[in-house]
Formats: sequence, structure tokens, C-alpha cells
Amino acid sequence: ETNTLPFHPFEMQQGDILRMEKEHQVLKEQLKEAQEKYEQLQSRSSEEISALKELLKKSVEETEVSKNELDWLHQDLEIKVKKWQQEKKENQENLKALRNTAKKHTDTNDRYLKTIDEKEKQYNVYLNTYLETSNKLANEKVKLEERIKRSQDDCQECVKRAVKAEISVLTNWKETEVCKLNGISANAEANLKRLKSLSGSASAAPKLKPQVDSWEIFISNVKKQLEKVEAEYEEKIQSVKNGVRNCLTKTETVDLPSP
Repeated sequence: ETNTLPFHPFEMQQGDILRMEKEHQVLKEQLKEAQEKYEQLQSRSSEEISALKELLKKSVEETEVSKNELDWLHQDLEIKVKKWQQEKKENQENLKALRNTAKKHTDTNDRYLKTIDEKEKQYNVYLNTYLETSNKLANEKVKLEERIKRSQDDCQECVKRAVKAEISVLTNWKETEVCKLNGISANAEANLKRLKSLSGSASAAPKLKPQVDSWEIFISNVKKQLEKVEAEYEEKIQSVKNGVRNCLTKTETVDLPSP
């Protein structure tokens, strides 16, 4: 009999053997990496164990040294206890002397208390005088504050009127300059329109072209100056609104000679 299934029983699907070989290769590489990591960890663990053994040895030596120091401390403590007992005896004698001194200070304190009572009576008299004077000054302070408040209100009102006046002056100056420049621009555009109408013929066009160009440049310069004037005056008006002083100055304009 002829097997009509060419991949059976070695492969369930075409490429199974190749896929298994690739998986086998991947597993081999993973095994290799795992072995390398194991060797690194084993080397590191050996180093840490050696370091811990050295640290343990050092700790034992330090413990021995600490034991010796503890013996010395016991000896030193016995010496200090004897010294403290001697100091205790001396302190008791000093305490007795201090009690005598304290009795003297108590007697002196009683005398001071009597003096303090007399001074306190004087203080009460001065305090009453101070309170009367303070009340008078407080009343005067309230009156002065009211006057200051009225003066501040008047000042703010004056400032508002001054700002309004400055804005009005700057607006008038701006409108005057704008009107002047608009008039110049309108006359120039009328002249330009007449020149363009005259240059309609082929014979007159080359002769009039320089004049047309110069009038167009002149109109452009007038419009630029118009924009500059409006911008500078608007900036000054805004500065006045923001509280800036000394803004009441005319914007310098250049007299543009007409062609």
C-alpha cells in the first residue's frame, strides 16, 4: 500500500520538524544563559561568603577588645563611685551653707516685695494718666483718619478728572493728525487717479510712469505714518489709563514733501 499522507507520522502539519528544531535551538540558548547566570551567582556567592567570614573574624576580635574595655570601665566605675561619694559629702556641706544664704535672700526678698507694692501704686497712677491721654489721642486719630480719607477721595477724584482730561487731549491730537494725514492721502490719491487717467495713451504712459510711481510711494509713506501716529497715540492713551504719568506729549510727525 502507498502512503498518501506524506507528513504522517513524522509531522502533523508541514514544517513541524523545522519548528521543533528551532524550539530546540532556543531552549539550548536559554540553557546556556541559565548556566552562565548560575556560574556568576556561584562566583558572587563565594566572594560574599569569604567577605562574611572575614567580617565574622573581625567581629570576634572586636568582641574581645570590647570585653577588655568593659573590664577597664568596671575599674573606672569603682574609682568614680568613690569620687562621687566624696563629692556627695561636700555637696551636703555646701547645701547647708546655701540654706543659710537662702534665708538671708528670703529676708531681702520681703523687703523688695514691700518696695514693689509701693511702686505698683505709683504705676497705677501713671497708668490712669496714660489711659486718659491715650483716649484723647485716639479721638484725635479718628478725626485725622477721617480727614485723610476725605483727602484721599478728593485726590482720587482729581486723578480721575486729570486722566479723563489727558485722554481727551491725546484723542483730539490723534484725531487732528489722522484727519490731516487722511486729507493728504485723499489729495494724493486724487492726483494719482488723474495721472493714471492721463497715462492711458501709449505715448504719455512712459513719460508719466515716474510721476505715478512717486505718487504711489508717497501715498504708502503717508499711510505708514498714519498707522504709526494712531498706534503711538493709542499706546499713550492706554498708558494714561494704566496710571503712567507724563504721557501728555505730541507724537512727532515727519512732513512728507509731496511729489
